[in-house]
Amino acid sequence: MPEDLITLITALANQDSENEYLEFKHGNTDPNRIGRDISALANSAALLGHTFAYKIWGIDDTTHELIGTAFNPKVAKVGNQELELWLRQHLSDNAEFRFESVEAFGKHLVLLRIWPAQYRPVLWQGLSYIRTGSSTQELRHGSKREEELWSRTRAEVFELQYALSGLTDDEVLGKLDTDWYRQEFGIPQTTPTEQTLHLLASEHFISIQDSGRYSITNLGALLFARNLNDFPTVSRKALRVIRYEGSSPIAPSRSKTFDFGYAKLDQMLEYIEALLPEQEVIQGARRITLRAFPHTALRELTANMLIHQDLSITGAGPMVCIFDNRIEFTNPGRSLVDVARLLNDPPHSRNEKMAAICRRLHLCEEAGSGWDKVVLDCEQHHLPAPEVEEPGDNMRVTLTRSTPYRELTREQRLDAAYWHACVQYAQRLPMTNTSLRERFALPQSGASQISRLIKACLDENLLKIADPDAGKRYIRYLPYWA
Repeated sequence: MPEDLITLITALANQDSENEYLEFKHGNTDPNRIGRDISALANSAALLGHTFAYKIWGIDDTTHELIGTAFNPKVAKVGNQELELWLRQHLSDNAEFRFESVEAFGKHLVLLRIWPAQYRPVLWQGLSYIRTGSSTQELRHGSKREEELWSRTRAEVFELQYALSGLTDDEVLGKLDTDWYRQEFGIPQTTPTEQTLHLLASEHFISIQDSGRYSITNLGALLFARNLNDFPTVSRKALRVIRYEGSSPIAPSRSKTFDFGYAKLDQMLEYIEALLPEQEVIQGARRITLRAFPHTALRELTANMLIHQDLSITGAGPMVCIFDNRIEFTNPGRSLVDVARLLNDPPHSRNEKMAAICRRLHLCEEAGSGWDKVVLDCEQHHLPAPEVEEPGDNMRVTLTRSTPYRELTREQRLDAAYWHACVQYAQRLPMTNTSLRERFALPQSGASQISRLIKACLDENLLKIADPDAGKRYIRYLPYWA
C-alpha cells in the first residue's frame, strides 16, 4: 500500500476533532448511513472549498486512537449487490468516491475518500445532506446554505481540478517543465525546489494535499506539462496539426500532436508556419519567399483556440488543418460572443485563470483585441475576411489565401465589407467607398464595383449609412448595429 495513504490517515487522525469534511468510525457500516454521509461530506467539502472529504473506519471518534476495523468494503454487500455499486445507484451521478484499505501500525483501516460536489449538490436517494460540525443532517430546501452550495458548485472551475494527485516533490518536477516555467517568468534557474514548489502553488499549478504530497491541477498540466499524456483529464486537449495535400480533407500528408503544454506556443507556431504553402515574388532586385498566411493572424487564432476552448467537452481538442488554399482552426466550444460582434463586443474569456496566466506569458492580451488583429492582418495582406462557423459544439475559423476580387464569392465580398466596417468603427475611422476599395487593393476604376458591393450590404442589413443627409461624395458607412 502506498506510503502516502498511511501518512494521510495519520495526519487526519492528528486533527483536533471531526468536522464538516472529516468523520471517524469504528464499526458502523450501515449502507444507508454511508450514503447519507457521502452526500453530506461531498456537499460540505464543496461549500468550504476543501479538496476532499474523508470518512475513516478504525479510528476512535473521541480519542482518535487507531483501533482497527473489521469492515471490508470490497466484499460488503447489500442484498445481492456489491456495496459500492449499490451506493452509486442511489447517489446522484455527480458523486465521486473511493474506498481505500490499508494495514497500518498493525491495524486494518478503511479510508473513504470523497470528492467535493461539482455543478450541483450531491443527492442520496433524491435528498441533499450537509454537515454541521460532526453531525449529518438533511439540507433544508430554500435555505441560505442550499443557495450558497448551489452557487459554489456552479462556479466549479475545471482549471483548478486535479489532473494528478499523490505526487512527491521530484514527481512534480518530473511532470511539469519547471525549467521553462522559471524561464518564462524570469525566475532564476538556481531557485531551490522548495521555493519553486511554493511559487507553483501560488499560481494554482499545483496544490498541497492533506497527506503532505502534491496534486497537479489541470491548469498546471495544460500550460507546463512535459507530456500531456501523463494527465488523463487533459490528454485529449493536446494541439493536433494536420497538413493535407490539395484542398480536400481526404488525403492527409502528415500530422503532429504537441504533447507539451501550451506555454510553448511559439514552438507550435513555428511548426505550423513551416507547413504553410509558399510563393516566390520579386521585390526590387530580390526574390522573396512569402508564406500564404500572415504571422499575426496565425498567432492570434492559435492562441485564442487554445485559451478559449471549452475544457469541459471531453473527447475533443484543438486542431489546425492546413490545406493548399486555406487553414482551419477548430476548438471545442461555441463562441461566448455573437460571432457577428467578435470584433467590437467586450472580451469574455471561458477559462479566466488560464487567460490571466497567458497574458503574463505574453501569449494573449485579455483585451478583446485578438479578433481586431486577425481582421486587420487579413486586410493588410488582402486576404478574404476570416470565416467563422459553429459546427455542433465547436468553433471553426478559416483563413483563405489571397484571392483577386473578381474570384471572390458573393459571401466572401459581403463578409469582407462587413468586417472592414467593424474594424474601421473600432479605430474610430469612417468606412467609405475609398477605404473599402483600398481594402481589396482595387484601383480607382474599381469604385463602381465597390458601390455595388456596398448597396448589396445595405440590402442585406449588414451596413447602414452614418449620415443619410450627407452628399454622395461624403457618405460614410457603419456596421448595422452601431
